[in-house]
Amino acid sequence: MVSCVVVDDDPETVSSFCELLDMIGLDVLVTGSNGQDAVDMYEKHRPDLIFINLIMPKFDGFYGIKNILKKNPDAKIVVVTGDLLAGESYLMNTLKVTAVIYKPFDITIIKRMLTSLFFTN
Repeated sequence: MVSCVVVDDDPETVSSFCELLDMIGLDVLVTGSNGQDAVDMYEKHRPDLIFINLIMPKFDGFYGIKNILKKNPDAKIVVVTGDLLAGESYLMNTLKVTAVIYKPFDITIIKRMLTSLFFTN
């Protein structure tokens, strides 16, 4: 089973996204609400995948992404954003995130992304 961490400052988003991931069959290990939480949870749990929002208080998602990738350049990080102008090519090419998915969540897109990451040769 693929393990993951979900990081977003909106409790309702976290709750609904975790329910969706559970329906797909992912093991949500823990959730957090800012970029520092993401770094701490990555170090402690070493999930297969991290879902992280960009705009959060204190430490944003950019902070979390940069610091996780410093620790493990091969970490699989998926940005979850409601901002259609977030700059997907910048996120994937410059920050080296694995994928970008947009709110509201589309279960078909998430399943396709997970299949390409974990279940294809």
